[in-house]
Amino acid sequence: MRISRRILTLTAGLVLAFAVPFAVTLLLTGSVAAVSKPEPKKPEPRVHHVVLPINSDDPTVMRALISTALNLPKYYRERNEPFEIEVVAYNAGVHMLRVDTSPVKDMLRVVRGLTPDIRFVVCEATKLGMERVEGHPLVLLDNVDLVPNGPGHIIELQEAGWSYIRS
Repeated sequence: MRISRRILTLTAGLVLAFAVPFAVTLLLTGSVAAVSKPEPKKPEPRVHHVVLPINSDDPTVMRALISTALNLPKYYRERNEPFEIEVVAYNAGVHMLRVDTSPVKDMLRVVRGLTPDIRFVVCEATKLGMERVEGHPLVLLDNVDLVPNGPGHIIELQEAGWSYIRS
């Protein structure tokens, strides 16, 4: 069987129609097996999470906690690493965040001014118990949040990967 000149010409034309653009593309891209590799992403800096509990009405313990709450942000800012700090007050530690009984409320204003991103929370169960015993509603310092149960909240934070530092 002989191939006709017409079929041979058609076949050669089709091969050239596809082969030439393919060859030019390969030459321009530089490789037959060119695989685009994504740029490696820079890992996001790890956020440091720290919970500081306070369950004492001792002013010395409160000042130690405030010192820690001031020094940790300074340390992480110098390293350019993000952080979150939460102070959880329960039992007698609620006095630290009460308007009428806090021996460190002026120091806490300084802390708020220097590190406004520290979150202060009070155990609502303790607050309600104090209100029942004292017979009047408690007034907390500005920007203090309530959590249903202080120790329970600390446990949940730890389970979520937060570090626990005792002052």
